[in-house]
Amino acid sequence: MIPRHLPRHLLRGVAASTALLVGLSASVHAAPAVDSAVYAVIPRPVVLTPHAGHFTLTAKTSVHADPAFTAVGHRFARDIANATGFDLAVVSSSAAAPDVIRLVRVRGADTTALGAEGYRLDVTTTGVTVRAAHAAGAFYALETLKQLLPVAIFRDAPISGVRWDAPAVHIEDTPRFSWRGAHLDVSRHFMPKEFVKKYIDLLARHKMNRFHWHLTEDQGWRIEIKKYPRLTDVSSCRTQTLVGPHVSDPAKQVFDGKKHCGFYTQDDVREIVAYAAQRYITVVPEIEMPGHAQAAIAAYPELGVRRDTTVGVMQVWGVSEFILNADDSTVGFMQDVLREVLTLFPGPYIHVGGDEAVKTQWKASPQIQSRIKALGLKDEHELQSWFIGQMGTFLTKNGRRLVGWDEILEGGLAENATVMSWRGMDGGIAAAKADHDVIMAPGSHTYFDHYQSRDRAKEPLAIGGFLPMDTVYAFEPVPASLTPAEARHVLGAQAQLWTEYIQDAKQLEYMAYPRMSALAEVLWTTTPRRDFTDFMARMSTHVQRLDALDVNYRR
Repeated sequence: MIPRHLPRHLLRGVAASTALLVGLSASVHAAPAVDSAVYAVIPRPVVLTPHAGHFTLTAKTSVHADPAFTAVGHRFARDIANATGFDLAVVSSSAAAPDVIRLVRVRGADTTALGAEGYRLDVTTTGVTVRAAHAAGAFYALETLKQLLPVAIFRDAPISGVRWDAPAVHIEDTPRFSWRGAHLDVSRHFMPKEFVKKYIDLLARHKMNRFHWHLTEDQGWRIEIKKYPRLTDVSSCRTQTLVGPHVSDPAKQVFDGKKHCGFYTQDDVREIVAYAAQRYITVVPEIEMPGHAQAAIAAYPELGVRRDTTVGVMQVWGVSEFILNADDSTVGFMQDVLREVLTLFPGPYIHVGGDEAVKTQWKASPQIQSRIKALGLKDEHELQSWFIGQMGTFLTKNGRRLVGWDEILEGGLAENATVMSWRGMDGGIAAAKADHDVIMAPGSHTYFDHYQSRDRAKEPLAIGGFLPMDTVYAFEPVPASLTPAEARHVLGAQAQLWTEYIQDAKQLEYMAYPRMSALAEVLWTTTPRRDFTDFMARMSTHVQRLDALDVNYRR
């Protein structure tokens, strides 16, 4: 079995991405010349037309917002207050006036043209006008405006001697994909609540709109479930952690001897979900099943197949053979867990994993083999499909949609299931052709736990692989083999950050940025507007923003 973290398509994907990058570079000649130092907007807008002059933000500037956009206006005023020292007035009006930032809600045909997240932004010498159909579009317009201002706008205290000028410009902008996401594994290494919020902030500044929160694993259970307290009392801690390169020989494994613990209370979760929603990011929780379940089985042994065997939370990396039982009580237990999850996460999508479910214990269990026969199934793959189907039916009845890694294709897809394709693009292609929605997440282009240099000695220890920023930028989420009707099922894509070898927040920032900036442009900007040379020119300014935001990006 090839683990999720070392995809079999890695080398083939890198070769393909090189060809894609050549094609993208050739398209730059059609784009109008724009000074990338002055208009260093990331992700690059669909239309950006420079004009002469600039607008100066002062303490007398006010925000006039359509009532639907008042909250967006207040957030903008709060966001820039520390850096500027200004306390901008925000009023419920979109009337034109000098020295005003106007947030105008459009209606009619413009609503369709701009969609849920599009906007128009006009910066003139006398004021700023934002036009959007929905609040998310107004929010993104103001994120763009902040990028037009001096980079000190992202600092937390006033910087003396800064003139808050934004160059005059006309921008029309809508995202290419509706799913622009980033994953975070907090199960291998727990990340504190304050960093999770910082991670969300950074996604919002890049116009990303999905946060995939990987909350359970063999190595740790990180979310409080009231009905089953042992999931956190027992399984939020492991006694020690494997350090150094992965070796399969137990005699050669080295451990740190330190207890590693952490979980999020339900109030923590509510806070983070609300924090993300204020930034127009939907949080997608992942509760792994039926594999990657050793931590759950450590707390409740009756969930496992080998109920006579005591097992602890997994201390090494890789995939555990411990898998959930497939009896009615185990299905009911996991649906109880999901029932509480649904009260915490109002978004439409719930991720149930479904990947790397080692079926050795199922094959060896007379009870499981009898279960397969009783259900009229062919084999263990169909049993996994049946198990996932039970969760899909439960989620559908509760008005939600199931998401799973591409292994959920094996044995047949659950109704309304959305496939997250990580083992290359083939799973996504198969799902789209079967009329299912798809999120592309191939290791070849989106696994940010991979090395950023071929010279590994110069990089922090990582899981393996090689993913430089130009390869990320070359990613094309829609395979050419799909028809236009099938391609509509590709919702978008996302970055993956698995944390076996990412021990803390600063190391995670190093692995995420600036590659996340490149992926943000891939997911927002139309292909003809993408050009790596121009992107790198804008990044010379953008990294100064990351400096101001205290991001430990790879330099």
